[in-house]
Amino acid sequence: MDFAALPLDVLAFNRPAIDWHAVAPELVLLTFGALLTLLDVIYLERGRKLTSALAGIALLATMVPILTLAWDGADRTLFNGAYVVDDFALVMKAVFLLSGYVVVLLSTNYIAEGDYWENEYYSLLITSILGMVVMASARDLITIFVAFELLSIPSYMLATWKKRDLRSNEAGLKYYLMGVFASAIMLYGMSVLFGLSGETILTRVNSALSSDPLSGNALSSSTPIITMAIIFTIVGFAFKVSAFPFHNWAPDTYTGAPIPVTAFLAVASKIAGFVALVQLVYLGFYARADVFQPLMWILAVSSMTIGNLIALRQTDVVRLMAYSGVAQAGYILAPLAVAGPELEGDNTLSSIVAYLAIYAAMNLGVFAVILAAARKTRSTSVESMNGMFHYAPGLAVAMTVFLFALAGIPPLGGWFAKFEIFFAVIGAGGTWAVLLGVAIALNSVIALYYYAAIARRIWADDAPDGDLTPIRIPPSLNAALVLTVVTTLVFGFLPGAVSHFTDVTLLAGG
Repeated sequence: MDFAALPLDVLAFNRPAIDWHAVAPELVLLTFGALLTLLDVIYLERGRKLTSALAGIALLATMVPILTLAWDGADRTLFNGAYVVDDFALVMKAVFLLSGYVVVLLSTNYIAEGDYWENEYYSLLITSILGMVVMASARDLITIFVAFELLSIPSYMLATWKKRDLRSNEAGLKYYLMGVFASAIMLYGMSVLFGLSGETILTRVNSALSSDPLSGNALSSSTPIITMAIIFTIVGFAFKVSAFPFHNWAPDTYTGAPIPVTAFLAVASKIAGFVALVQLVYLGFYARADVFQPLMWILAVSSMTIGNLIALRQTDVVRLMAYSGVAQAGYILAPLAVAGPELEGDNTLSSIVAYLAIYAAMNLGVFAVILAAARKTRSTSVESMNGMFHYAPGLAVAMTVFLFALAGIPPLGGWFAKFEIFFAVIGAGGTWAVLLGVAIALNSVIALYYYAAIARRIWADDAPDGDLTPIRIPPSLNAALVLTVVTTLVFGFLPGAVSHFTDVTLLAGG
């Protein structure tokens, strides 16, 4: 080809217009990630004392453009609608960054005191959080997939960070193999959606799927392949949120990974999966409620029921929290089972966002207590919680707050989260919505049994071997405990403060 003969406007590279303020959070996080890498290359292990502090500063510094964007208040759309910065995106980015900051606090002493490479640990953590931040603004299939892989691949390596521990190796390998399988299923579903609609932007996919079948090039509303594509895409993300029956990786991965990594997977990574599901449902599939509603109903009821029943028989508190996470996934999926264009005054989206924000505080708090207690007991068995009140009354109070918040006992944060979910489901009306509400209520009672059983051990039983030696809790871990306890209490006593920030909408559907 004679390039000299081509016109200049063809040869010129036309960079798409970029709103630099809109992408400032991603750029700040990327810059600090590069600094962490340079610190590792230049100083090697001599710089390990600085890495955790730099990672924490990175996450807090990234909150600055988040706040300025929120103060501005304008929705920003980039790349022809593929990347959007709106209220929903900003709230979820803030949740990811603050959750990541708490994980850094949990990791500071744990990683420093163990036989771990610190610089790479925090670099991978920041990289995974960057993927989550991108996910919050992703509004097309390609960007969602790239963000999904960016947050997942570092997580696979973090899960196996205890390199000389066979259980950690098994955890990372199982998480990786199941993750790759789920990604393949999800990508196949996305490729079929693109083939059907000729679009990757979610709102345009939604328009194509809801086209009038009488028009010349419209899709038939009864095309079975549409159903298959939607199911395959949702199943890929059902793995990430550990919904039943795609949860098998979670118990082994949670118990084998380092405890701070487990907290990260149980909270930030899970929430990222829900963010993707929310965007797919409300923007991409909203016109096909006949497909996603039954699937979400089955996933929600089976996850909360099976997760709670299996949690009743667990003897390891981390494994118990894994199955509790399966049940929590069921609660969060419940509003998606009734969302749809036929629902007037749809508040399902705001109920999900509120639950995700409160869920992050409660779960991170539980893992902070588990980590603190393990410094003394060197165990995560349920029996290791016995008599905690006698040698660590502060930890006992904190753990009780988190457990009863997860159970939905007022006036703790969890009660407002469950109330919002229950209200959104029942408000949809209809037999299936009522049955789903009954399932939520019954499963909340089941969950209270095993949460209360741990609380009874903490307050009523004697400490193992009668050892009442106090626990020396590092300042960073204390800070994480204070942050999560205060947040859980504020969410419960001042629910209006939460609903004010979580009453969000998306560009379509919600």
